[in-house]
Amino acid sequence: MSHRRFLFVLGSARAEGNTELLARRAAEQLPVGTEQRWIRLAEQPLPEFTDLRHDSDHVRPASGTVTGRLLDATLAATDIVIASPVYWYSVSALTKTYLDHWSGWLRTPGLDFKATLAGRTLWGVAALADTEPSVADPYVGTLNNSAAYMGMRFGGVLLGSGSKPGDVLEDTEALARAKTFFAREAPLARFPHESAGAQELSAS
Repeated sequence: MSHRRFLFVLGSARAEGNTELLARRAAEQLPVGTEQRWIRLAEQPLPEFTDLRHDSDHVRPASGTVTGRLLDATLAATDIVIASPVYWYSVSALTKTYLDHWSGWLRTPGLDFKATLAGRTLWGVAALADTEPSVADPYVGTLNNSAAYMGMRFGGVLLGSGSKPGDVLEDTEALARAKTFFAREAPLARFPHESAGAQELSAS
């Protein structure tokens, strides 16, 4: 898409933490005029997701609600950036709730959520309190598989090391990667085992 609209979903419980600092460094490299919308989930907490799939249809949330505003922002974005620190090897609880709501939006009549997001790009930015990137493999898998199920492109995860506030700004390798992170062409996401089929993880 020639005109890109970025939605940054901030999933940390702490404002201006290491993950957000790294995401903003990467966003600084976007071309002038690129639309950016930043939503801090801790300031606009989503209600817990209720699975209605066997009981009744989901109803599109009103645009004036927290859920409705986040849905509208998600549908409008060409690029969705999950900026969540690595919590217990995966995304934060705030971020997981956001992704859980995707399940409801997938089943909302007339929304065409999956068809709308297909071909768009999902990115990840994360700070972790470790210097070994492999500990974030479950985090990367969560985002990759979510993108694959939705038919989205996956730009990968920009990882930085940081525990205390501001630590990530000392991670020179992460800052260097941030300069070109969003400039890369993101491929269509693929499940690690395509032969297993594209099954939604919450299908039970």
